[in-house]
Amino acid sequence: MTDLILHHYPTSPFAEKIRLVMGRKQLTWKSVFIPMIMPKPDLTALTGGYRRTPVLQIGADIYCDTSLICDVLEHRAPTPTLYPEAVKGAARIVAQWADSALFTAAMAYNFQPAGVAQVFAGAPAEAVQAFVADRAAMRSGGPRMSSADAGATYKSYLRRVANMLHGQDFLFGDQPCVADFAVYHPLWFTQERTPALAGIFDATPEVKSWMARMGTIGHGTGEKFSAAQALDVARSATPAALHDDVFQDEHGIALGSTVVIAADNFGLEPTEGELIAATRTRYTLRRSDERAGTVHVHFPRVGFTLKKAAA
Repeated sequence: MTDLILHHYPTSPFAEKIRLVMGRKQLTWKSVFIPMIMPKPDLTALTGGYRRTPVLQIGADIYCDTSLICDVLEHRAPTPTLYPEAVKGAARIVAQWADSALFTAAMAYNFQPAGVAQVFAGAPAEAVQAFVADRAAMRSGGPRMSSADAGATYKSYLRRVANMLHGQDFLFGDQPCVADFAVYHPLWFTQERTPALAGIFDATPEVKSWMARMGTIGHGTGEKFSAAQALDVARSATPAALHDDVFQDEHGIALGSTVVIAADNFGLEPTEGELIAATRTRYTLRRSDERAGTVHVHFPRVGFTLKKAAA
């Protein structure tokens, strides 16, 4: 049960990031479509609460957050690498910036009225209202950047990306790395989902050329798969053995404790389970679900909080 199963939906920018990584590594994977908004009962049966898109499943192992998913796919298919040795630290830092600051500015820009009209063309008003309410809940009531501020910020970020591309095909050289996939996905949304706003790229022709190169990578070989089939896979599989990484205790919480893990800034739905691993890069929880069976749910340390569950 080692098939790659990606839980996603076609218009998700973060899912596009992972679909392109699959293409770069020429992987074959199974595609399970999930709802854009809550509730997502089939997904949360696997994750225990985490609801962001995408989620990667391998048997009874569930991987949350695209930064961790990229690491898992790198281990699965080491070449071509996402992390060239000479630049892997810088590439990871740029990827983290892209997944947070760049994504936030780009999406606030994309969801101005002209963009909303394209994203929801033909959709009933209640569907738009449900989406807006869902995303507000994911921000936990926090403010969203205005489209004017977002536009100015987005333009500034695009100029910085163009500067990185000067004289080379990709952000760190002649081959794409993890930074390219992270920077690309919010720009992809502008280009593909809100083309009325894509004129923002006209001032940075280097970025437009780079986007065209990224777009040719493709998605590997995706095969349709149902949520019911994915749950069957989890229920009939045994989680993979954990590596003997050294336990790194930053919280004074022992392995075997019941804990809660949640994202630290967006999509804060918690996952509760037994802490069975805390390495220098990730946490792993063991949890059981009536539909999914016993699974291991994995999270990166960066971007997530760990707390002991309330008694």
